Amino acid sequence: SGIFSVISSGLPFVDVNSGAWYYDAVSFVYNKGIMNGVTSTTFEPNSTITRGMVVTMLWRMAGEPYASGTYFDDVSYGRYYTTAVAWSARNNIIEGSGANTFGVNDPITREQLAVILYRYAKYMGYSTTGSSLTGYYDANSVSSWARDAMGWAVKNGIITGSGNSRLNPTGTASRAEVAQMFMSFYEFTT
Repeated sequence: SGIFSVISSGLPFVDVNSGAWYYDAVSFVYNKGIMNGVTSTTFEPNSTITRGMVVTMLWRMAGEPYASGTYFDDVSYGRYYTTAVAWSARNNIIEGSGANTFGVNDPITREQLAVILYRYAKYMGYSTTGSSLTGYYDANSVSSWARDAMGWAVKNGIITGSGNSRLNPTGTASRAEVAQMFMSFYEFTT
């Protein structure tokens, strides 16, 4: 583990304005090599992000450790996410989406992301104690399997509401939101 800091540099993305709320987060994940643009000049901050993309980001954050196997019927060899899914599955960071599938191209929900970050924190030996969903009127809509993880992520500032005191746990996360969550996770670890 190391000490991380936000690197200030220009971004090559024409759709990430320096005044945008997510600029620092996009700059952080881009400069750390965790997240790339959709093209060389666009980031698409408002687009949803898939489960395969998120697991690949986590794998990059872990230093790209080697793992083999596909574990799931819908994970092919030689894809950008193959090693990341194998590593995540081997270390109990991710689970499939049912019937021996991972759902690589499925948009990730906010509560799924909370669970993945929670399990990754455990894997890395970070504290996963403490939980609070206080102040969010839709806290009762968090799935039972995600309550501890979502509460931990909220309490530690990794996930914040999506506006109007809502967690929106089953809503999809945008690329900008995920960039912010990953930067907040780094801040939590330091």
